[in-house]
Amino acid sequence: MQKIPLIRYILFTVLLTMITQAHAAIKSINDFTSQMNHFPGYFSFFYDTENGKVYLKVDKLEQQFLLQQSLPYGVGSNDIGLDRGQLGNTHLVQFERFGDKVMLRAINAYYRANTSNKAEQKSIKEAFASSILAGFKVVAQSPQAVLIDYTPYLLSDVHGVSRTLAARKQGSFSLDENRSAVFMPRSKAFMKNTELEAVLTFKGSKPGKYIRQVSADPYALTVHMHHSLIELPDDNYTPRAFHPQSGYWSVEHKDYAASLSDSMLVRYIPRHRLTKKDPSLPISEPVEPIIYYLDPGVPEPVKTALLEGGKWWNDAFAAAGYKNAFIVKVLPDSADPMDIRYNVIQWVHRATRGWSYGSSVIDPRTGEILKGHVTLGSLRVRQDILIAEALAAPYVEGNEVTKTLQAMALDRIRQLSAHEIGHTLGIAHNFAASVADRASVMDYPHPLLSFNDKGELDVSRGYAHGMGQWDTQVIKYGYSDFTGFDEDTELVAILAENKSKGLEFISDSDARAKGGAHPTAHLWDNGTSPSDELTRVLEVRKHALANFGINNIKTGTALSQLEEMLVPLYLFHRYQVESAVKLIAGVDYDYEIRSEATVKGAQVVSKEVQQHALTAMLNTLKADNLALPESILALIPPKAYGESKNRESIVGRTGLTLDAMALPEVAAQHSLSLMLNSQRLNRLAQQQARSNAFFSLDEMLAQVYEQVFTTGDETPMAAKINQRVQLLTAKQFADLAASDSVAPEVQAQLRYYLVKLSKDFQQGSLLSSVSIGESAFKQYLAEQVKLFLSSGQWPDNFKALPIPPGSPI
Repeated sequence: MQKIPLIRYILFTVLLTMITQAHAAIKSINDFTSQMNHFPGYFSFFYDTENGKVYLKVDKLEQQFLLQQSLPYGVGSNDIGLDRGQLGNTHLVQFERFGDKVMLRAINAYYRANTSNKAEQKSIKEAFASSILAGFKVVAQSPQAVLIDYTPYLLSDVHGVSRTLAARKQGSFSLDENRSAVFMPRSKAFMKNTELEAVLTFKGSKPGKYIRQVSADPYALTVHMHHSLIELPDDNYTPRAFHPQSGYWSVEHKDYAASLSDSMLVRYIPRHRLTKKDPSLPISEPVEPIIYYLDPGVPEPVKTALLEGGKWWNDAFAAAGYKNAFIVKVLPDSADPMDIRYNVIQWVHRATRGWSYGSSVIDPRTGEILKGHVTLGSLRVRQDILIAEALAAPYVEGNEVTKTLQAMALDRIRQLSAHEIGHTLGIAHNFAASVADRASVMDYPHPLLSFNDKGELDVSRGYAHGMGQWDTQVIKYGYSDFTGFDEDTELVAILAENKSKGLEFISDSDARAKGGAHPTAHLWDNGTSPSDELTRVLEVRKHALANFGINNIKTGTALSQLEEMLVPLYLFHRYQVESAVKLIAGVDYDYEIRSEATVKGAQVVSKEVQQHALTAMLNTLKADNLALPESILALIPPKAYGESKNRESIVGRTGLTLDAMALPEVAAQHSLSLMLNSQRLNRLAQQQARSNAFFSLDEMLAQVYEQVFTTGDETPMAAKINQRVQLLTAKQFADLAASDSVAPEVQAQLRYYLVKLSKDFQQGSLLSSVSIGESAFKQYLAEQVKLFLSSGQWPDNFKALPIPPGSPI
């Protein structure tokens, strides 16, 4: 036998001793944590009070679970978007050990191989990248577990606060570890979930205006971040197939093991787990009801309204065969709203009014909703009261209690509660519901207001009450228990029933005004005919503007505050404009799939309907609909001492005084930008080429030119407003004629009218019958157009004023 040289033997012995000592240096978990507070649960953890550290006991290596990150304490700015209670990322993760390290790996759940073939599953795992979210040093161990210091990961910016602030141009912020710590009052462990929280401070430079608006010190921004480590649900949940007409969002993944005859795309609807105690009964109590908990910090009477609106869903579940399946109650004081075990409705404050939304924690494997989390903006109710006060002028004596107006605003809060809860049930927007007598809480409702024979504002139909027909049908599709029946057959029957009831489903992008084409799906609209409703709304607005004055504010209120009340009244028609304009070049369609039923396809909206819409739209450009009454101009002064303009105020060009042309300008620009949308014009040109029976681009542009550039003026103010509309229209024509988003044949027609305008106005400026002011404007605009035609660029000496904030209402 060959002898080992002495020097090699000595080195080997020393190395073995070092390894043994290093291994021995790793204490047992019991010894390491003997002086720490112990929190047993799904992932047990220990808190070192002396050093402020959290140690996590990992006894489930390579076992998948869910990691949910959230923001319990927010920033308070709608513009920044970091709200209290905001849910962050949901990751399917597992801990893995590599020597003296433990890694937290986020699994790529989108790409899968739904097969029992292990090699095929491995090929997918190796083909698409996973993500190591964090690495930890093993500080102690036992035969069945390792202990890791979770503190550095808990005190990291997992929510992306610094990235969000940078993206919103609010400054450069980074995490300050010296001003960050574990937050033990909301760090707890339970049988199926472990909840950990930290208070984090971000130090920054050059803070933006939104940060300055909401922070105690704009250079030190402190928030909380929360981690939920969640046991995966059992295998007793059955996913339900997504259908584009079902009214649900989809949770999808790609299955690379799918047969060649099948699609690789697998889609489920997201929904809570709900099963009947007795499936044989047409109506049965559930095994476990769906319970939502309302933020106890909501004040009355809003709290009661939110509870009532949320409970509307129980009626829909009853129609789906359940008794007491949906319950809403106030969150106990001892409960944490970020705890994964609670579906919650949070009342969230911001410096300005902003959006409400419904989010969910979803098992990405199946689409099962584990937690619904609703965020309701607290200022929304006040905006509705403001709109009602602007129309009603209710303060005749000066201090009346406006119970009916507040009741209307509370109706909106009930509807808002139901709407956002609907999202957390897995349900998408349905913006076609308003044409079916407001058939869904999942639409965006505009207050349906009118004046009665006595000239009083009627708010009795302001907002709908209770579940709509569509909502009931959606719950039936998503939550019905089909035990003993063929599920596919029953789901098809529900969709057929929707059609028989005349219920449409058209959601988000199809309903937007800019480029949108669907004739019935709109945001913030009312009525079966968008054009007729626009005409009606303009009459309501006209009546309210004529009455606008002292009676719109309480005694003791500065007159200058009338400015912010005037804005939503003057622009009361803005969303009905967005609805009516979509009929022009409109296309009617559904989310159809191939079946035995008659195919609807994509049908161009009739010429008569498009013409009616254009007439209504052109009406919004007339001076008598744009001009502010002299009574208003003579009443509203500059801001009182101690007050200042805000985002809801009017932006103008006359300094401190109210600009009589500002609101007419923004309203006209709003209508023009929608009518003369590039995609809309391109569609009109194609419709014209397809059939003479369709409404054409020629007809639209001719009518726009006729009204805008040849209309006579009745008063000096009307003349001034018409000139502003003419400038806006000419600039819009020029911008489109030079845009690569506009088809070349459309560009040619726009240039044709610009050439015509240049000639007409140049000749008109020479007529002896026109005033110097009119002559000067015609000459000015003709020169602007000529410069564009020769250079291809509109002179950079005018920019339309920004329209004040509108959504959400």
